[in-house]
Amino acid sequence: MQFISWNVNGLRSIYKKGFLNWFKETMPDVLCIQETKAHEEQLPEEIRKVSGYHAYFSYPERKGYSGVALYTKAGPNSIENSFYDNTIDDEGRIIISCFDKFTLMNIYFPNGKMSQDRLDYKLEFYKAFLDECKLRMERGEELVVCGDVNTAHKETDIARPKQNEKVSGFLPVEREWLDRFIGGGLVDTFRMHTKEGGHYSWWDYKTRARERNIGWRIDYFFVSKGIAKNTKASYMLSDVMGSDHCPIALEMEI
Repeated sequence: MQFISWNVNGLRSIYKKGFLNWFKETMPDVLCIQETKAHEEQLPEEIRKVSGYHAYFSYPERKGYSGVALYTKAGPNSIENSFYDNTIDDEGRIIISCFDKFTLMNIYFPNGKMSQDRLDYKLEFYKAFLDECKLRMERGEELVVCGDVNTAHKETDIARPKQNEKVSGFLPVEREWLDRFIGGGLVDTFRMHTKEGGHYSWWDYKTRARERNIGWRIDYFFVSKGIAKNTKASYMLSDVMGSDHCPIALEMEI
């Protein structure tokens, strides 16, 4: 199976940049989208109903903000739009889809740069996410987790680590939570296959950082340890344009 995850920075915006052509050429088994910035009824019908796919959307009451979408060839057994702690998200950041052999979690994690309140919320969200993963793994579920985590984990995951030590997205307290994800039973699939730095998934638009590859790796595919051995490849699709993020891909035998 091929999974692709992409923060598109606006689904209506990227639709105008040839998103559907790319989607129909690529045809992954599963496509997870973050930051749709749209309610389902605001989207063109050909985005809401893509031939060969089941489509699901989650979004907040506030329009033009946050939101996630899921396209999958195989219909899931169930869809959920919250964690067990259902008080943590009213911003349309979660789609959890349960299949026979795995549970897929498509998540747009909060950004902490705006204020201390948003950073605090981000850390609370991290805790709720990890609690969710532990509960599901204790029940015997194998997990595939993808999305924009909004934190670069190690110095190899950011082009300029020293300059960003006090910037949200690379704060020690945020990076420690990613340590907890991995200590809690999740595997960073990209680092299973690639150890060196220089591979990023987000670049700042304003400074034209993508042209110089001054980026951050903040988009991830995690899997639970029980199916990590099934991972065949995990990589960036850095040549795909249209957003300040590039898509990331995971190939697994499931």
